[in-house]
Amino acid sequence: MEAFFSSTLAVAIAEIGDKTQLLALFLAARYGRPFIISLGVFVATLLNHAMSAWFGSLVAGFIPAHWIPWIIALSFIGIAIWLLVPAKDDENMGSFAQFGPFLATLFLFFLAEIGDKTQIATVVLAAKYSASVMMTVAVIAGTTLGMLLANVPVIFAGKWLMDKMPLHIVRKAAFAIFVVFGVITLLAGFHLAG
Repeated sequence: MEAFFSSTLAVAIAEIGDKTQLLALFLAARYGRPFIISLGVFVATLLNHAMSAWFGSLVAGFIPAHWIPWIIALSFIGIAIWLLVPAKDDENMGSFAQFGPFLATLFLFFLAEIGDKTQIATVVLAAKYSASVMMTVAVIAGTTLGMLLANVPVIFAGKWLMDKMPLHIVRKAAFAIFVVFGVITLLAGFHLAG
């Protein structure tokens, strides 16, 4: 359960104010079909995060065990710093608009997640919780739920919600939470080493 809850919280926080959240807002405004767009976000996230978790578990198998807490801690701190950088709204849907709301959302979300901080967080969390297949599945479920928790309200509430959220405060809070994750992981690494 720790893998699930940690993953849900980490991604839900990292996603606030991210480019994919802004993409969700744009898609909702363009198509006005919140259930279809939410389904597209779900499928795209599940596919992207499953591949990311697989990669994280694979990497964890090749890295010496005593290095993993350090790499994970530094990754959490790197994500924390990345969270302070404001995302830009990319309204250029290109040729994806012709596919309709579900496929446009599926393709655009999948592509937007490649190299994104939530994808990297998924890789890091999967590496941290790579002890069993069930823990990896818990990471995938948690990161997918976190993505939905952050994006579905935006899809349904639209611009009103974004106008009410002080994103600079949210980014700073998310920064602090990821730094805490990093410090806790470092302390756990010291404890295991000692």
